[in-house]
Amino acid sequence: MNKTWFITGTSSGLGRLLVERLLARGDRVVGTLRRPGALDDLVAQYGDRLRILTLDVTDANAVRATVARAFEEMGRIDVVVSNAGYGLFGAAEEVTDEQLEQQIATNLIGSIQLIRASLPHLREQGGGRIVQVSSEGGQAVYPGFSLYHATKWGVEGFVESVAQEVAPFGIDFIIVEPGPTGTNFGANLVSPEAMTVYAETPAGEIRRLITNNAFPLTGDAAKTVDAMIVAADAERPSLRLALGSSAYHSISKALTGRLVELEAQKSVTLSADVD
Repeated sequence: MNKTWFITGTSSGLGRLLVERLLARGDRVVGTLRRPGALDDLVAQYGDRLRILTLDVTDANAVRATVARAFEEMGRIDVVVSNAGYGLFGAAEEVTDEQLEQQIATNLIGSIQLIRASLPHLREQGGGRIVQVSSEGGQAVYPGFSLYHATKWGVEGFVESVAQEVAPFGIDFIIVEPGPTGTNFGANLVSPEAMTVYAETPAGEIRRLITNNAFPLTGDAAKTVDAMIVAADAERPSLRLALGSSAYHSISKALTGRLVELEAQKSVTLSADVD
């Protein structure tokens, strides 16, 4: 059975590839982007099965209006994909206030507002699914990506809580956590001016890898999107979907380390209860 999708951030990367895959199998897509014209070739090929809307997810009023328009025009939307976002790389001390605020406004608040705007429509139609594109960086961390991690860890916590709130309405969630993947993520990284004091630190080492195009990209974009579609089609998917060997190993190491640390202080932890 064909589905109708609403997807943000479709001009390139995983978003664009997701639109291509879905249209090719016969689905309908509402794709949003900030740069008009990026999907004109797909509109020419697929006609009215692809609806393009311009949207900046940092504008909450525009998010609500665009989501409402999409539901009204399409009649029903089965899957909402919160994909718009970008990476900010730099040591926390290097990042400017403006860069910090824009990163949080786009990746975190933008995703939250999209989900909030979608819930009433999904509830009224009797259910639906929301796919939040996160990252292995929503569970594990790299030096130099502190603000990016803050947004991904934040949105994952938000989604996990909201999923419990709206489950009675037939609305569920998938949090997608790809590892470093061969998209244009690196090319779109925003970075502040580097401070020499960080040159010989872990943040400086990561910066050199990125600058020299030596940061390992183990994930395949096409396979990542295919796995996302399979999960979105599943009757009862898991809340989290880690994709790629990097994501598996990084998340496993992070979770195991936190559990070991928790168990090591168990007696102290339990001693804080009321007698």
